[in-house]
Amino acid sequence: MAKPGNPSAGRGKKKGPTKGTGGKNRRSLEGRGPTPKAEDRAWHPAGKRKAAQERYIAAGGKPQQRQGSSNRAPKSKSGDDTETVTGRNSVLEALRAKIPATAFYIAQRVEMDDRVKEMLSIATNRGIPVLEVTRQELDRMAGFDGVHQGVAIKVPPYEYGHPQDLLEQVIDSGETPLLVALDGVTDPRNLGAIMRSAAAFGSQGVIVPQRRSAGVNSAAWKTSAGAAARIPVVIAPNLTTTLKEFKKQGVFVLGLDGGGDVALPALQLADRPVVIVVGSEGKGLSRLVTETCDQVVSIPISSATESLNAGIAASVALYQVATIRAAQE
Repeated sequence: MAKPGNPSAGRGKKKGPTKGTGGKNRRSLEGRGPTPKAEDRAWHPAGKRKAAQERYIAAGGKPQQRQGSSNRAPKSKSGDDTETVTGRNSVLEALRAKIPATAFYIAQRVEMDDRVKEMLSIATNRGIPVLEVTRQELDRMAGFDGVHQGVAIKVPPYEYGHPQDLLEQVIDSGETPLLVALDGVTDPRNLGAIMRSAAAFGSQGVIVPQRRSAGVNSAAWKTSAGAAARIPVVIAPNLTTTLKEFKKQGVFVLGLDGGGDVALPALQLADRPVVIVVGSEGKGLSRLVTETCDQVVSIPISSATESLNAGIAASVALYQVATIRAAQE
């Protein structure tokens, strides 16, 4: 017998399964069955979407086939889902649009102009914490090439919509759809510039593919100069499929490419529902997207310039469409 306090006490007990217990755990699992699918669980987001879809169909709506998530924002690599919006125009527009900011940062001894005063007023009235920090701290928050102008806010991840919902909203509003779709544009600054142009020339939204595309991050917010608070960005699970669905609903698909069949000034479809597809600066439009386009349009440029980047090309095309539409009103 082991003595009290002896470390070896109890070592003689047998570990592991003992005789007669082999079926105990198996029996405890019987009757549970397979785990229900996410869409069959009422509390799960997928289950809520399914229930909403069923109510919509019951009310006479048409079934909508969608792949993937409609509003899932990509998570940052650091694990922090929040984004830092910097710059006086971007921050002010975000606050005016009632983006649910979690904190407002202001540099010590910052120059107080009308924009800063309005930011402080909005933040105070909405109960957003106002934190006075050093310019060095704001430099760190803004990143290597960020220009913060003494202010910044923390915002939650961007909530993306679904292309079909966006199109239906535009049609229901009585406007003629003018949308921009991006094919292989991976620079968030280009995305931000396109959002800014879209807001300036009457576009109702921007479509990005779920894969191999820039997302609405702090760089896009900054470049958009606040347009990210006004122009919706939606995710297409498959861009080619989305464009084909739009065509079935009477939307013309115009692709921008240097070797296009039609020069932009001769465009004849501007007064109709249009989605302008912009490719990457290096590769241009993908083959499948090019084949889906109703027309491939080129922007005349000097032979000394090889190409335009995506942001500038989208801006020129949107301006041309807006000009043609204004002349026909």
